[in-house]
Amino acid sequence: MPTNFTVVPVDDVKEGSNGGAPEEESKPISLRKIFQDKKGVDNVQEPHSEGEDDQKESSPFINGEQDKEYSYEGKNMALFEEEMDSTPMVASLLNKLAKYTNLTQGVREHEEAEDGVRRVAVTVPQMGTFIGVYLPCMQNIIGVILFLRLTWIVGTAGILGSLAIVSMCCICTLLTAISMSAIATNGVVPAGGSYYMISRSLGPEFGGAVGLCFYLGTTFAGSLYILGTIEILLTYIVPTATVFKDNGDAAKLNNMRLYGTCCLVLMALVVFVGVKYVNKLALVFLSCVVLSIMATYAGVIKTLIEPPEFNVCLLGNRSLKNEMFDTCTKREEDQTVFTNLRDLFCNSKYPNATCDEYYSLNNLTEIRAIPGLLSGVIRDNLWDNYGLADTMIEKKDLPSISPLVSSTDKDEHYVLRDITTYFTLLVGIYFPSVTGIMAGSNRSGDLRDAQRSIPIGTILAILTTSFIYISFVVLFGACIEGVVLRDKFGDSVKKNPVIGILAWPSPWVIVIGSFFSCCGAGLQSLTGAPRLLQAIARDGIIPFLQVFGHGKANGEPTWALLLTVGICEIGILIASLDNVAPILSMFFLMCYLFVNLACAVQTLLRTPNWRPRFKFYHWTLSFLGMSLCLSLMFVSSWYYALVAIMIAGCIYKYIEYRGAVKEWGDGIRGLSLNAARYALIRLEESPLHTKNWRPQLLVLCKLDSDLAVKHPRLLSFTTQLKAGKGLTIVCSVLEGTFMTCKKDAKTGEENLKAAMSAERTKGFSHVVVASNLRDGFSILIQSAGLGGMKHNAVLMAWPAGWKQARGSLARRNFIETVRETTAAQQALLVAKNIDHFPNNQERLKEGTIDVWWIVHDGGLLMLLPFLLTQHKVWRKCNMRIFTVAQMDDNSIQMKKDLQMFLYHLRLDAVVEVVEMHDSDISAFTYEKTLVMEQRSQMLKQMQLSRTEREREAQLIHDRNTASHSATNEKAAGSPPDRVHMTWTKDKLLNERNKQREGMAVKDMFNMRPNQSNVRRMHTAVKLNEVVVKKSRNSQLVLLNMPGPPKSKKGDENYMEFLEVLMEGLDRVLLVRGGGREVVTIYS
Repeated sequence: MPTNFTVVPVDDVKEGSNGGAPEEESKPISLRKIFQDKKGVDNVQEPHSEGEDDQKESSPFINGEQDKEYSYEGKNMALFEEEMDSTPMVASLLNKLAKYTNLTQGVREHEEAEDGVRRVAVTVPQMGTFIGVYLPCMQNIIGVILFLRLTWIVGTAGILGSLAIVSMCCICTLLTAISMSAIATNGVVPAGGSYYMISRSLGPEFGGAVGLCFYLGTTFAGSLYILGTIEILLTYIVPTATVFKDNGDAAKLNNMRLYGTCCLVLMALVVFVGVKYVNKLALVFLSCVVLSIMATYAGVIKTLIEPPEFNVCLLGNRSLKNEMFDTCTKREEDQTVFTNLRDLFCNSKYPNATCDEYYSLNNLTEIRAIPGLLSGVIRDNLWDNYGLADTMIEKKDLPSISPLVSSTDKDEHYVLRDITTYFTLLVGIYFPSVTGIMAGSNRSGDLRDAQRSIPIGTILAILTTSFIYISFVVLFGACIEGVVLRDKFGDSVKKNPVIGILAWPSPWVIVIGSFFSCCGAGLQSLTGAPRLLQAIARDGIIPFLQVFGHGKANGEPTWALLLTVGICEIGILIASLDNVAPILSMFFLMCYLFVNLACAVQTLLRTPNWRPRFKFYHWTLSFLGMSLCLSLMFVSSWYYALVAIMIAGCIYKYIEYRGAVKEWGDGIRGLSLNAARYALIRLEESPLHTKNWRPQLLVLCKLDSDLAVKHPRLLSFTTQLKAGKGLTIVCSVLEGTFMTCKKDAKTGEENLKAAMSAERTKGFSHVVVASNLRDGFSILIQSAGLGGMKHNAVLMAWPAGWKQARGSLARRNFIETVRETTAAQQALLVAKNIDHFPNNQERLKEGTIDVWWIVHDGGLLMLLPFLLTQHKVWRKCNMRIFTVAQMDDNSIQMKKDLQMFLYHLRLDAVVEVVEMHDSDISAFTYEKTLVMEQRSQMLKQMQLSRTEREREAQLIHDRNTASHSATNEKAAGSPPDRVHMTWTKDKLLNERNKQREGMAVKDMFNMRPNQSNVRRMHTAVKLNEVVVKKSRNSQLVLLNMPGPPKSKKGDENYMEFLEVLMEGLDRVLLVRGGGREVVTIYS
């Protein structure tokens, strides 16, 4: 039957309120209160965290009296009430998501602090596509380069070259905008904009590196806009306001530095004191930009009717600065009076004055600066006109007579090129004019529908500005004379901006509009850059930037603003807009490159979380955009590109090694998983060749009672043996069940990781919970690793206390581990006295590593010393190889063969053959074997289980009771009855064991040792004597490890043999091969 749900309105209890009215205490706690936040959960659960489960289980009723205080509202969800702490109700989750707001970081809080009025948070921002994305992008894209450099770029590169530059840059930003739209519509983009998108898509390393590059680009953009503001001020508005009056380049640069620094300080104060005024004046600044563009289009249309009255004076074919004269003739109209122009090139006003030779040989020509749209000047401006620095701007189709002896005395009267021009330079200077496409994504929290507004607004803004730039390139080339286009500062048109003389109704529209546009863009850069740095600092991925995450009480990034001003001052000290532009181009291009890379990686990986609402993207477009960004970086300035890449690389490595560990589900991690999966599958396709064999170690560590690593030197030895190469799995086993030991297993794994980090052991750690150590080791040996990345060797410490271990459990675990590694065809390395091994900070200045090669194990004994000597701890140790010759062997020939074998293996070692003659078994050996067997026999008798001991105690008790009863009956004079005893199986076995124990103790002192054990003990004793004699003072001894007996009856003696073999030696490594060749003489 259907279930009816009743929705009851509940008043939320204020967070942190412990007291209240009496009637409020009797109210049940609402689910909204329970899941309001983490703190609320803790406060609610605390009173009934203990014993709650027991009470509910013991109560026969759903709503017992003792549960009334803690009951939830309604019983419809009682089935899930025990999981409410970790899995909240859907209604609670949706309520929290609905209240999520994402405002621009620090700006609104700063405005509230200035007004002293706390505004109510708006949960649904009301900005649409046009106001929230389109206009901010337009304002950030159109800027200083359009008004101050575009005409010069057209005149220098020609219309075709300029179209190529504009097209490349606009296509680059369009492709980046497509990728950015896909990323921005794949979730909410908080404060930080492009930094957030890249870091959450490519990981903290890439995000931090590119985020800082974007921050530096935004900061240098502030320098660019401030330099543009000062250039407009000192060149077109108040030319007489210069402090340094010299006409040289040094004075000009010093004036730029002085006024630029003052302007920077003033803007920084405005940003620090009144951020709200910057936001409110943004529309005013945008209006200036729009008005200037409209005035330019109006001026182009007016040239069809009447060209502007601006003329250019040419001497021969050279363009002249006309601010010092009004008439472009040598004499006035009556031909009796010389003009002011003649005074510039002659040493006096008299007719017999000496004049410049070029002035005397060439005529003056006056042409229109703006012939008009239909004049046909577009044909002359199609092609490029590059030149060297300090060369004159010339009109090629006019005649010119050069003097025999050239003079530079009068060069200051000509219009000169200030820098050497070439195509790639112009690309770097122009690219900042297409940046600013991130303005919409940075405001995602203020948008009504960010998923829809960001793609539409950004792409429309790029298309609009691209149309403006392309149309301006064509219109400038079609309307303006070439010598005027190449005049960067308007010296030939009476110090007016070239775009200004085209604008209608007056050049002052462009001057004022561009001035306020640059001011506004500079203020926005100084506002946005500190917040970007604050977002990076608050993520905690770069430790030394932590201080810049703090600010004033309202969140204003004060320290970040100070750093931004300091970096911005560096750009201002450069004092040249043309030199600063390529710098910020590098940083923006790098940022755009990684935006495209992030989109391509996410698309190719097809991660389940990659579900952008913007569907018009493809990984090929992202790769094309990424390639175009990289190409433009090196085309603009290859050395700036290398510096930018180096800066990003250094930041990347710093975050990787020193930064905080963050997991954001980024694409690089997904790419690593895919690459790992592909590599593992490839490893499975073919068996591993001997040349590629290296020890892939499974390190069996033991944890003490505090779950700390008992032998950390085992990890040090692992590091020295591996040097960070190959696979290393550090494991441990806890006894118990996983449900009861889950926390201990996690703690133990964390301790393993900490110990690995301290010993610089690179690898993986894992703690297994098993019913006993033997099963746990067996599980690890069988299943550790994955696919082709499985271990092929096991490293463990020698169980030093196996003799004192209760029940010989350590001995059995060790021997079974040896058997299982042999069955799994894995090598086994056992280190004796592991705590005496050197740590990673020690340096062994001398000594030898001795290898006792008794049986062939695939070459592992010879490979291990070579690997150890690659590490700085063992680097100065020499390698010695000893082998044993029997009576029938030719020891001289064996030595020669072994030396040749090592030569082919490319191993440097001293070879020595030790001869072991057959000798009689000594009494010492016989006695040692006898003591070993007697001890084993005693251990067998002592190994009674708990159940057996209890049964034996019960049997003794029963016998005593029966004996006491019989004695009492006999004393009372009662006639003896026939006693009937019922024998059980247990009683029978116990009686037999009792009889055997008595016999065993009686025979223990009369027993004779087993001949097989005597022979093995003899071998161990003799071999130990030779090893101790030759290798007592060596730094490390490597020995072939004999295998355990096939029959388990001899297990108790196996450990004794190994102990005798290693007696008298400090550092020993027992090595048992895995059954395959690990070295080869072939290349």
